[in-house]
Amino acid sequence: MEKKRCKWASDVPEIYVKYHDEEWGVPCHDDHHLFEMLILEGFQAGLSWLTILKKREAFREAFDHFDATIIKDYDEDKIKTLMQNKAIVRNKRKIEAAKINANVFIQIQKEFGSFDAYLWHFTDNKVVYDHDEPIPTSTPLSDEISNDLKKRGMKFVGTTIIYAYLQAIGVVNSHEKDCFLYQKH
Repeated sequence: MEKKRCKWASDVPEIYVKYHDEEWGVPCHDDHHLFEMLILEGFQAGLSWLTILKKREAFREAFDHFDATIIKDYDEDKIKTLMQNKAIVRNKRKIEAAKINANVFIQIQKEFGSFDAYLWHFTDNKVVYDHDEPIPTSTPLSDEISNDLKKRGMKFVGTTIIYAYLQAIGVVNSHEKDCFLYQKH
């Protein structure tokens, strides 16, 4: 019998189903993965998440496996190389934002001990269950985190991007009531 999934994960390519079943909404506390997802969500702005998922491995290769300590030092030559890489999204503002965001990410790690500690402190280390329908594109929580990240200097971290990010990394659980991964609070 077929598992019931969120509507957005039905009748879609297998890569999307796997992402839904194994990653989306799973609480993450690993700084490396948190950084990867933050950068990918920024690249997704204006595009479909499926586009990013299909390019994810190419992004990992091109962006030094999302090592913030390397990305923070990208120079113009590296940015030019990335702009020529047809396997990723070639948007100069987003590529430059990855470098800026790596620097801010590292500063947050220094201030809070980890990016995980910073991010989860907004919810007192608790998952937020948001099963409203229709699913919102932003909330007061995403507004607060977005505003704080912008004040710190991050780019491509608007409230809609941050809300999608929070869902992706499991700070917010938005699985639909009919989904096999749905959890009550």
